[in-house]
Amino acid sequence: MATGATVGAWALVLSLWGAAAGSRNLTAQIGKPLVLNCKGAPKKPPQQLEWKLAPLLCPQNTGRTEAWKVLSPQGGPWDSVARVLPNGSLLLPAIGIQDEGTFRCRAMSQNGKETKSSYQVRVYQIPGKPEIVDPASKLTAGVPNKVVEENGSRTWSQEWEGSVAKCVWSLLLSKMMRSLFPQVGTCVSEGGYPAGTLSWHLDGKPLIPDGKGVSVKEETRRHPETGLFTLRSELMVTPALGGAPHPTFSCSFSPGLPRRRALHTAPIQLSVWAPEPVPLEEVQLVVKPESGAVALGGTVTLTCEAPTQPPPQIHWIKDGTPLPLPPSAVLLLSEVGPQDEGTYSCVATHRSHGSQESQAVSISIIETVEEGSTAGSVGGPGLGTLALALGILGGLGIVALLIGIIMWRRWRHQGEKRISPIFLPRKAPENQDEEEEERAELNQSEEPEAAESNAGGP
Repeated sequence: MATGATVGAWALVLSLWGAAAGSRNLTAQIGKPLVLNCKGAPKKPPQQLEWKLAPLLCPQNTGRTEAWKVLSPQGGPWDSVARVLPNGSLLLPAIGIQDEGTFRCRAMSQNGKETKSSYQVRVYQIPGKPEIVDPASKLTAGVPNKVVEENGSRTWSQEWEGSVAKCVWSLLLSKMMRSLFPQVGTCVSEGGYPAGTLSWHLDGKPLIPDGKGVSVKEETRRHPETGLFTLRSELMVTPALGGAPHPTFSCSFSPGLPRRRALHTAPIQLSVWAPEPVPLEEVQLVVKPESGAVALGGTVTLTCEAPTQPPPQIHWIKDGTPLPLPPSAVLLLSEVGPQDEGTYSCVATHRSHGSQESQAVSISIIETVEEGSTAGSVGGPGLGTLALALGILGGLGIVALLIGIIMWRRWRHQGEKRISPIFLPRKAPENQDEEEEERAELNQSEEPEAAESNAGGP
């Protein structure tokens, strides 16, 4: 009688809370009882049947992940987790994540007929309603914000308030500045299984991240004890100029199992502030090297500076003709050749201020002396010219010296032909008388010569 009362009580519980399963694939909510029927089993003892169960071999399972376990009507060590009822069905009083897997029953009827049953069981847990935390109140159109980014490790810790356990973030942060889209808010879903996904909507339509005007940063955490998931999705948006002044954002949670309804947050409405455009200041063209003169094969960098927000589009002009280049604030001329010489300017175009052109700069090529001709010289072309002049003067001096030597030798040769008689030196007379005698003899010898010359005259 007691056995019948127990069976009746279980039948009542199962009818109210359980899921009597006859299909091969089924899902059950975590913590609820589940009954699996064994087809072909005798309705009352004696019974010949056995149940085998093999939970999923997934990393997140914390329960029975080993080989098949056998349960029989006689009971066993798994009675606290699963037990065979008198009618041959298998009862799981409170199914958990560890119970996901395959369940099989093999029964033998009284006439010897064998019947097999097999079930694939998946469990789920509906999370709490998602919500948007830290929502923004205002967005700035067209301009990303400079925000503080927090980097570091995030871990879960458990704190108790009475008998209730709470999961708390533990952060070790390092801060840095970087440019981000304005933050709309963070959507949070806690306590779900499987993990599921979070998605955002703008004015009721799906909002797809594109990395330009829309960016989403997602994070998934799993509780180490319960195995349930917490999802966080941070939405950042840069509204377009001229867009809706009061966009409405919402977030939804989609379960990881089919035929489960999505959960939605309450929508939030933000206002969009469009900043007044900054007047376009004078456009500056900066050239490096500053002179605009560069050696053949060198590099020239032209930078167009137009300090305004939003940044204008920059186009380039050479010798009065637009260059067929994509918009860019920097023009790089590498391996400069004669074809790159000319006059350059840039044009900044802003949709609110029109176009403005910079002053033009000239790019020219410097002629350089060949390396072999300037070897050993220091100081550039000035000293080279001086050395050339000194060389010419030195050459002229050598020529003049050679001419002088030649002229001197010629003069000497001619002089030897015109030499006057050379008188040999005589000894000085010892006395005056001897001197007078010599003069007399000389005069006597000259007189006959003169007479002969006169006699032979006309």
